Amino acid sequence: MFRANLVDAKFIGANLWGANLFRADLTGAKLTNANLGRVDLWGANLSNADLTKADLTAAELWGTNLYETNLTGANLSKVNLTKADLTDAKLGNTYLRDAYLIEAILVNADLTGANLFGANLTDANLSGANLSNAYLRDTDLSNAYLNDANLSNADLTGANLSGADLSGATWTDKRVCGADSIGVCK
Repeated sequence: MFRANLVDAKFIGANLWGANLFRADLTGAKLTNANLGRVDLWGANLSNADLTKADLTAAELWGTNLYETNLTGANLSKVNLTKADLTDAKLGNTYLRDAYLIEAILVNADLTGANLFGANLTDANLSGANLSNAYLRDTDLSNAYLNDANLSNADLTGANLSGADLSGATWTDKRVCGADSIGVCK
């Protein structure tokens, strides 16, 4: 379905495992509880789509537009979200274990309680993201932008924060990091 027009399509509970939706327009689509494992959504438009509890295991979402997309409860294990736009996406309680999120754009994303255990967020932009109560053990956040992010009560055990910009971020203990907070909250 290369460049398919699937605006407002309803795939609730559908099994689309391995489908080729390269550059498809899925604006406003309903994909709740859908199996989207190994789906190629490279460059697709999923803005305002509902992917609540969808399984996107190992899906290819490089450069995908996920603006204001609801991914609550979705499984994004081993997904490639490189250069994806997740601005204002709803990701609370989303399973992102071992996810490949290098250079992912998660500006203002809601990652409240998200499981990001072992995820690779190198160079990711998490500016203004809500990561409160997130599970970030062994997560690679090197050179990530976490300025003005909320990390209150997040578990950062073993996380790599080298070079990460924490300016203005709310730290795990609820103090606000100073302007010179690179790699550590000062």
